[in-house]
This record gives sequence, C-alpha cells and structure tokens, in this order.
Amino acid sequence: MKPFPKIHDLYVARVLLGTVLLTWVVLIGLDAVMAVVAELNDVGTGHYGFGSAVAVVALSIPRRAYMLFPTAAVIGALMGLGQLAASSELTALRALGLSRRRLSIAVAGALVALTALMVVNGETLGPWGQRRADSLKASAKSNDMIVAQYSGLWAREGDTFLNAQTGQERGNGSKRYLELQGVRLYEFAKDGRLESIARAASAEHHPGGWLLHNVRRTWFDSRSVNETEALEEHWASKLDETALAASIASPRYLPATELSRGIAYRKRNGLDASEYEEHYWGRWFYPLNVLALCLAAVPFAFGSLRSGGLGKRLFIGIVFALGFWLVQTQFVKLAGVYKFDYRLAYLIPPAIMLGVSATLFRRRSG
Repeated sequence: MKPFPKIHDLYVARVLLGTVLLTWVVLIGLDAVMAVVAELNDVGTGHYGFGSAVAVVALSIPRRAYMLFPTAAVIGALMGLGQLAASSELTALRALGLSRRRLSIAVAGALVALTALMVVNGETLGPWGQRRADSLKASAKSNDMIVAQYSGLWAREGDTFLNAQTGQERGNGSKRYLELQGVRLYEFAKDGRLESIARAASAEHHPGGWLLHNVRRTWFDSRSVNETEALEEHWASKLDETALAASIASPRYLPATELSRGIAYRKRNGLDASEYEEHYWGRWFYPLNVLALCLAAVPFAFGSLRSGGLGKRLFIGIVFALGFWLVQTQFVKLAGVYKFDYRLAYLIPPAIMLGVSATLFRRRSG
C-alpha cells in the first residue's frame, strides 16, 4: 500500500470534509443562538445591552468551535460515509482494490488538518476570545472592573487598585467565598502619589471585606522607603465579589501552557491541582478522541449505513458522540474522586472505542 494519497483518497476526503464542515457550521450556529438567548437574562445589568451580548457570544465562537468539533467530526464522517455507501460508490471503490484499512486512513487523513487547526485554536484564539468575551461582559456589568489579557484581573476601589493573577470560588460547608492568588494592592494618595504596594499570597472575600494572607507591604515616604510584613491583614473593601468572580477565567478555557503553570503553582504551594490537571490532559488527548470517534464510525459504512437514510446516520452519529462523551466524563470524574492518573482516564474511552471499531472490522470482513 503506497503512503501517498491517490485520486480515490482525495475523493473520499473531499466528501467527508464537506459533510463535516456542514455539520460543524450547523452545530456552532445552534449553540450560538442558544447562547445569545441565555445571555438575555443579563441584558440590562449595568451597561450590558443586546449588542454586548451578541459581541460576547461572537468572541466565544472559536472556543465553541473547539468544543463542538469532535461531535461534528463523527456525525459528519458518518453522514459522508453513508452518502458514499448509499450511492454504491464505496462498493465501486472496493472493486478497484480500496481496502478497509485504506478507507480508514483516508478518513483519518481528511480530518488531520481540521484537528490540527482546532488544537492550535484551543491554545490561541479560543482562550483569547473567551477572555475578551469575559472582559467585555464583566466591564459592561460593572464599571469599576476590567480584565487584562496578560495581567490577570484588575479592579479599582477609590484610590486603591487590585491586581490578581488568578482566583477561584471555594466552599466551606454551606459558606462559599472567593479566593484570589498572587494579589497586589496599589494605594495612591489624593495628589496621585504612590503611597504603598502590598503583595499578598492570597486574598479571601468575607462579609466586611478581604482577608489578605502573607502580606509584604512597601511604603513610599517623601524621603524613604519602608517595608513591613504581616501574616494576615484585613482590607475593608466594598468591591463587588460577584462581578469579580465572574471575570476570572475557568480552567477549562485556559490554554495548556497556562494550565501547566497553574498545576506547578498549586503543587508547589500544597494546593489542589486536580481541576487544572483534568483540563490539561484533556488538551493532549483531544486529537486522539477525534481519531477514535471517527475510526469507530468507519465499519458502519460497510453495511448498516448503506440502506439507511439521513435520519439513521444522524442518529448513529449522535449516539456515538454522546456515548463517548458520557463514558469519558465518568472516567474523568472517577479519576478526580479516587485520585488516579488523569492520563489513564482519558486513554481508556478511546481505547474502548478503537477496540469496538477493530471488532466490527473483523466481523464485516468475515
């Protein structure tokens, strides 16, 4: 079998790419419309209007494309293969000597470029767009806050500016509070002079203000600079916790590079890094998931899809995508509960899917 694509490989790839792209556009469109409808609940808060809601959803489309691509790939592959099977084109290709292995390679090759594009998108445009969307929404709802692209979160209260690298919501029984990490407070005098800079390892929001931990403060006098340290310090602030929490990016939307730094930071400081590890390894296994789903669909082209219509192909594709997603989600959640390696949790479902595909291949060949 020659490794270079021939005309029949290019033909199969062209058909599959057409159906995958069409399915992808439909799924993204439906998801975007539902997202705009969901955003209507926040329209009217502050300066957040309908135009802002549409802009927020538009900025999140690269991230939505990344999330929906595996589903679009398997549904589109099944529809494309079913189209070839229904028109007996697969039978003709088999008569020309096209083996099932060659067909599988053609299917995988057709999706390699799109998968690679989505991997790059998941590390660049997707997180950037989601951050811009979160920043636009947060700043429109709260006039005192912006979210910078590289410097984490920035907020202002009076003459004090707060900068935090990251943060998350934590729970203690029925009580929930916001915790920020890598906090800096810049305090200015009325005349615009910088009075002090406080660096805190973390800050917790509780009724009445913020509790700063491991604080090192530098004071700037007219003729000297002094430094003080404190294990804890209270900051009586009325900064809106709800708006602040909404502006912090979820780990699921961060690129792998930032997830890796987040994991290292949490392990170095004895913090729980499981949520970051879950999404970090999900990035690495993303191409394998797409490949496993689509290869598992190939055996159906040699039988059940030939006599089935569009509805049957669509149903099988949805069952494959949802079934795989449910199985993988359960394995990942079990990994978090029982503290076993997330790589194993992400590897088992694709291995099962590829095993099912190999078994169906042998039966079709028998």
